[in-house]
Amino acid sequence: MRPVERVQRLVGWAAAIPMSLPQLLLRVTVAIPFWKSSLTKFDGFLELSPGAVYLFANEFKLHLFGATYPYPFPGVMAFVSGLAEFGLSLLLVLGLGTRFAAFGLLIMTGVIQLTVPGGWQTFHLPWAAMLLAVLAYGPGRVSVDYWIARHFR
Repeated sequence: MRPVERVQRLVGWAAAIPMSLPQLLLRVTVAIPFWKSSLTKFDGFLELSPGAVYLFANEFKLHLFGATYPYPFPGVMAFVSGLAEFGLSLLLVLGLGTRFAAFGLLIMTGVIQLTVPGGWQTFHLPWAAMLLAVLAYGPGRVSVDYWIARHFR
């Protein structure tokens, strides 16, 4: 077999992968860090952890226009970010309101970038790329959105 034929065979195998598989993997992969982060913000059901409040009050700062600014209402910000990370990552994994959830997490990624400006190349850029792919290509067939669209036309 000639090298060109081998390459064509490999390309054929790659093209045979159903689009719904990478769509599912993108959704789950990008949801994991947000899900894990949400678990650190609560000590119980809707009970905000003291560590989360401390981080938002003392450690996390917004880096804007060459200056740093404290988060307004750190307790509220910690609570809202924890709920958003939990809820949006759950929706993303389920594929329910997928594009809405991806957009919400993309906005959160932008805020996280403003808080931790050095994390763009290792964390924020890959998260943003995955979330943009979900926004552009949708949830795929392995999703609640797909099931709803098929059954309620």
